[in-house]
Amino acid sequence: MDLHIGIIGFGARSTLQEEVHRPGHGSRITAVCDLAPRARADARALVPDALITDSLDELLASGVDAVMVLTPDDTHAALTIRALEAGVPVFCEKPLAIDLADADRMLETARRTGTRLYIGHNMRHMPVITLMRGLIQDGRIGQVKAVWVRHFVGHGGDFYFKDWHADRSRTTGLLLQKGAHDLDIIHWLAGAYTEQVAAMGGLSVYGDITDRRDRTGERMPDWFSMDNWPPTALTGLHPVVDVEDISMVNLRLEGGIFASYQQCHFTPDYWRNYTVIGTEGRIENFGDVAGSEVRLWNRRHAGAADADEVFIVPEVPDAGHDGADALLVAEFLRFVRHGGLTATSPVAAREAVAAGILATASLRGDGSAISVPPLDPDLVAYFERGQTPSSSSSSAA
Repeated sequence: MDLHIGIIGFGARSTLQEEVHRPGHGSRITAVCDLAPRARADARALVPDALITDSLDELLASGVDAVMVLTPDDTHAALTIRALEAGVPVFCEKPLAIDLADADRMLETARRTGTRLYIGHNMRHMPVITLMRGLIQDGRIGQVKAVWVRHFVGHGGDFYFKDWHADRSRTTGLLLQKGAHDLDIIHWLAGAYTEQVAAMGGLSVYGDITDRRDRTGERMPDWFSMDNWPPTALTGLHPVVDVEDISMVNLRLEGGIFASYQQCHFTPDYWRNYTVIGTEGRIENFGDVAGSEVRLWNRRHAGAADADEVFIVPEVPDAGHDGADALLVAEFLRFVRHGGLTATSPVAAREAVAAGILATASLRGDGSAISVPPLDPDLVAYFERGQTPSSSSSSAA
């Protein structure tokens, strides 16, 4: 029998409906909720048999087996908590929340209600990342001691500075909104979470552009063009632009592991570069899509040298984010049906949010290091068990 899935927010991430709406093959979209008329019209065209509404209560009461929260970042917490309280399992798009207290409240609500919570950190399923993590887990570079990440966000002006993403009241900042992916992967590759973070950065390019425009009713594909170059020539930026377009973060992780993350939104190219250094070698990716290379050095060299081994990022079926979206949705649907452990983690999502929020606070302050407040160990243990109560709490109940 198909799972009945409700979609909350039919905007940019509504492309996930291609993986979700497969009647007769395990899942179908039976309800869509969005406040925007354009989004509801799009939903009617793509899933004509579904309930289309602007009422969350109506969607939650429609008999859905789970919901996917695909709305803007500042709404994630409230919508997810509403669904969890209603006993409906939730897929929440990253980042988990834009406020650390809200993120913690989401996890606490999931545990208290016993309702399953899944976070859409799709990069954990990207082939370049799974390849690099596999090499680390196989011991090919020894014990991880450092992770360095450079993110060249070549489409940054179009993706993040012409709509709500540019307004820190809606996102906190791009170290959180965009960086949550990379911060999560830093933690995943290192096998440790951030304990302390310090950052610097600023609004170096897009803040000087005075051509602004209210784009209510528009979406990113409406204005995106490869001809929008150079960044200083962009027009029609969001009326509020107060998030940084360049940032640099230093992190100290558990176990004495060090990491750095650099993010720039006005580069000519668009890709991520990860370097992971261990006690017996290092790996680095050159490109992050199928056919790219992950290079491994694990012998001593007199100077710059060709890699000792080269691994090719494998081809995947034609799907969003190099096949990661399909794997992400499949894992979520399996989780709704059967529970159990998943590659993504609400605790890891919280730790990425914490690192991004506190890095932003450091950046907007004096650049001093800020410590990440730890989660309740019992809460962590709940999610590490696959969101099931402990045997002691079950017997006590």
